[in-house]
Amino acid sequence: MVSYKDNQLHMEEVALATIAEAVGTPSYVYSKRYLDEAVTALKAAFAGTPTKIHYSVKANSNLSILRIMATHGCGFDIVSGGELSRVVAAGCDPADVIFSGVGKTTEEIDYAIKLNIHCFNVESEQELSRISERAENLHKIAAVSMRVNPNVDAQTHPYISTGLRENKFGVSVDVARQLYQQASEDPNLNPTGVDCHIGSQISRTEPLLEALTNLLSLVDELDRSGIKLEHIDLGGGMGIRYNDEDPLDIESYGGAVAQLLSGRRQTIFLEPGRSLTANGGVLLTRAEYTKPGASDDIPNFAVVDAAMNDLIRPALYQAWHDVLPVKTQRDAAMTTWQIVGPICESGDFLAKDRQLSIEQGDLLAVISAGAYGMVQASNYNSRGRPCEILVDGDTFSVIRRRETISDQLRLEREQL
Repeated sequence: MVSYKDNQLHMEEVALATIAEAVGTPSYVYSKRYLDEAVTALKAAFAGTPTKIHYSVKANSNLSILRIMATHGCGFDIVSGGELSRVVAAGCDPADVIFSGVGKTTEEIDYAIKLNIHCFNVESEQELSRISERAENLHKIAAVSMRVNPNVDAQTHPYISTGLRENKFGVSVDVARQLYQQASEDPNLNPTGVDCHIGSQISRTEPLLEALTNLLSLVDELDRSGIKLEHIDLGGGMGIRYNDEDPLDIESYGGAVAQLLSGRRQTIFLEPGRSLTANGGVLLTRAEYTKPGASDDIPNFAVVDAAMNDLIRPALYQAWHDVLPVKTQRDAAMTTWQIVGPICESGDFLAKDRQLSIEQGDLLAVISAGAYGMVQASNYNSRGRPCEILVDGDTFSVIRRRETISDQLRLEREQL
């Protein structure tokens, strides 16, 4: 995705320094080639099973990214009405949308029903009742899929674990049985599938296959009672490498799923997000100041122009992102640096204890920033959010301009 050519870090055939000179920093930069190859590889891994990919919009919701996913035949997994609006604005088909999320409002449900989305992933009895009421009011039949919480430990960070009893997501198998029966008897609903998502950054196939096995038992039980499901949604959560983790072996995963699904009529749905985009993007930033420690027991700080409002993952999850110099021709000695931002918080850091040679004005690339970066950016300290850039071969384009203070202020007015 990025590589050095003539001592300069490039994305595809474009020098990142060229992008920084043209658009400034901080900036998110994405590789179209990486996105294309990631989707192609996932399709190949599941070639043995009828499969539909629904890209998880929450990972990176830029309109250009959505259009790229649509060109590969992907549908979309959304968790808000706003994300549905983005899918529509990108020119994509709402009929390829799965609506997940625990707190769908009446307005969001109405919007989705009117657009004839493919299916709601239902997460509670009250939600199912609300969807039924709104479908009846709109003279529609809403397709639903119950999100089953299989109580499987994904063995990941607690903030991104979603398949245990103590998590807020989904319903138990016992409750799901009741909801399927309720939906099958409701003229406003069409139970079409079953859904499960046990967490993110999963590196082993075992918990994913355990969850699928649990789903298949429920599918067979429902089939015997006359409820014939059309799809089995396995969610996403396929782990990638940020530092030294073992990424999920998608070929092994796809092969194991094909064996478990052999002879079945259901289509497999996947909801990947991070695994398709994270390692296809970087956050480009510049060192504003360096603050060497006065003694060996005092840290060296490199204060960059990106901050926790631009990339919150390190502060929120203690997440690791590699940091690379954009130019490497300097022969200066390596020093241990704390890469921090200008936000007025001690927790404002992008990387800790990194061996780098940094001087004031140097450009740095924060790696693996293509997912849960820009989508979680905020205006804390009244900072404008970065621009977004898409690299395609030897060209690049601005796919979201840099946010200005005028953009922030236009939503406010002075109290009279």
